[in-house]
Amino acid sequence: MMMKIRTPSKGRIRRELEKRAPKLVETGKKTLILHGTKTSNVLNAILSQIHHLKRNDSVRFTRKNDIKPFESSGETSLEFFSVKTDCSIFVLGSHSKKRPNNLVFGRTYDHHIYDLVEVGVENFKSTESFSYDKKLTPHVASKPFFAFIGEGFESVEELKHLKEVLLDLFRGEVVTNMNLAGLDRVYVCTAVSSNRVFFTHCAMRLKKSGTIVPRMELVEVGPSMDLVIRRHRLPDDSLKKEAMKQAPESTKKKVKNVTKDAIEGKIGKIYIPNQMVGSVPLPNKAKGLKRERREAKMKGEGSKPAEKKQKQDSD
Repeated sequence: MMMKIRTPSKGRIRRELEKRAPKLVETGKKTLILHGTKTSNVLNAILSQIHHLKRNDSVRFTRKNDIKPFESSGETSLEFFSVKTDCSIFVLGSHSKKRPNNLVFGRTYDHHIYDLVEVGVENFKSTESFSYDKKLTPHVASKPFFAFIGEGFESVEELKHLKEVLLDLFRGEVVTNMNLAGLDRVYVCTAVSSNRVFFTHCAMRLKKSGTIVPRMELVEVGPSMDLVIRRHRLPDDSLKKEAMKQAPESTKKKVKNVTKDAIEGKIGKIYIPNQMVGSVPLPNKAKGLKRERREAKMKGEGSKPAEKKQKQDSD
């Protein structure tokens, strides 16, 4: 039996479905923030801080959920929430005696679990515990810098995986051009050991340096914490290959001999082949000779009637 395709009748529903449809150029990824069956005060503060840093692109559920991401039953629940909220990244906080202050970062592809990273949080400091000038508070829509310090981010598999997840979590929408005034904060990640990363959030203070480029100072504004990697799961090779596919670039057909200049605008070149004037054959009779003969003929016709009249007079 053929499946019947139903199209939405209301424009609001149609526009919402268009937002969720696949796109050639992806927009910023939304983050889903979830609470486990049991959480601590530290975890509640961390999830609140992440939601504050991504307030425009995050959805937070405060109810308790019995979800275990590394098990098949947990994957089903997470995929359901991913479809419901249209989020491709999730952060799950849980607390237990075996794994205290536990955070699970995960990504989805086509609303299916792509990869997972589980970390433990230690030495957490919230934004309120830092004293700084409130004028340095980063703006909501500003773009952040990222600084990954340590060779482990290039050699250790767990740290490389955590680096990819943190970049996807905090970088927001990918843009090609931006205003330098919108760059006012930095996420600093320092690899302390092969499984421990010091994470902190800093604001940038620009000062005079005597040159065009200002001197930049970092002021820690929080939050800051130590992330201890516990478990991680890489994506399957088949799923990774499917997720890494790129659509062919829809480039316009190049117009030959046409360029664009910032001052003169659109400039075109015209190709004129060699005309080879020396080899062009000339006509047998030039037009100038024909004109001289025509004038001589007209003069001759004008003199004939006068000769006839002279003959008649002589007779």
